[in-house]
Amino acid sequence: MEEISFNTDYKAILERVATIDPLNYARTRNFINGGVSYLSPYISRGVISLPEVARSALHNGPSAQSAEKFIQELAWREYYQQIWQARQAHIWQDLRHPQPDVQRTDMISAIAKANTGIISIDEQINSLFITGYMHNHVRMYLASITCNIAKAHWILPSKWMYYHLLDGDIASNNCSWQWVAGAFANKKYYCNQENINMYTMSTQQGTFLDRPYEQLPEMPIPEILKEGIAIELITKLPNTSLPIIDTSRPTIIYNSYNLDPMWRKDQNANRVLLLEPSHFDRFPVSEKVIGFIQDLSRNIPSIQIYAGEIAELQALYSQSGLATGQAFISKDHPAFNHYPGTRDSYERIFPEVTGEYPSFFSYWKRCRKYLDNL
Repeated sequence: MEEISFNTDYKAILERVATIDPLNYARTRNFINGGVSYLSPYISRGVISLPEVARSALHNGPSAQSAEKFIQELAWREYYQQIWQARQAHIWQDLRHPQPDVQRTDMISAIAKANTGIISIDEQINSLFITGYMHNHVRMYLASITCNIAKAHWILPSKWMYYHLLDGDIASNNCSWQWVAGAFANKKYYCNQENINMYTMSTQQGTFLDRPYEQLPEMPIPEILKEGIAIELITKLPNTSLPIIDTSRPTIIYNSYNLDPMWRKDQNANRVLLLEPSHFDRFPVSEKVIGFIQDLSRNIPSIQIYAGEIAELQALYSQSGLATGQAFISKDHPAFNHYPGTRDSYERIFPEVTGEYPSFFSYWKRCRKYLDNL
């Protein structure tokens, strides 16, 4: 299977948005070579918005109904984001109830080393290291093997996966791991070798997952999954100088979740991609991810990249220029509640549907009423 690559040129990204095929997506999305859009890194990094992608799917489908499955998957991301907004730091705790049957809190060595013995899974882990991307179905397989077969708590393995993902989104990542592990759902998600073979186009037999579903919950931890490993997740930020700021103008703050070249593009302002060490100490990402973020930022004219804290930019305005409340403009996001100044809202597919819902399908039932508004 040819490795996917992610062009960071804005025009190329928009061309990819224009090629969404919602019918093919609905038919084939669970297969690792299926018709997925490969837009998640650009959505997660705020280069393109969920409504923009949803409108393209509606435009490309023969009817609104044909695009509904694709838009429903986009709505999962919006649903998880609202959970993060509501729960804030509690997104790092078991959301609904304690994860069942936890026997350990370490990282599984066979997962981290791509040595599970399940060939297609190991290939996909190695592909993650190379490309920064993993098909969503494989992410579920990995979480299930880690949490439900190896009996590990979801937090450290989810941080490991987030570290490598170009499309890393804390809300989607944490909530999805918890959904698989049974901490954010009423049951665990299991996969067996037959299912993996079907959706990865493999034919392997004789693995620890080569058994009926009813046997999986009671099986002992396989030998190959028993060994834990210490992992070090460290972000290597670029060396940068303090940006040159005209303090008579506001500074528009971009970050790893907001790299939209069209946002306030005509405003006379300083523009800074802020990579705060304090943020990446809490939420570390790989060097590949940092490089991807920097490359995407170059679509924004006159952007300056600064690896430092917001307080250091505030200090530039302290002697002269605008008051702090007028000096900074950013987009509202639960990871960046500490930014001063004006905060714009993120564009949402269903702005009419607010608050935390007890399940995705109760949320979707409400959202579905507004499909025609798109």
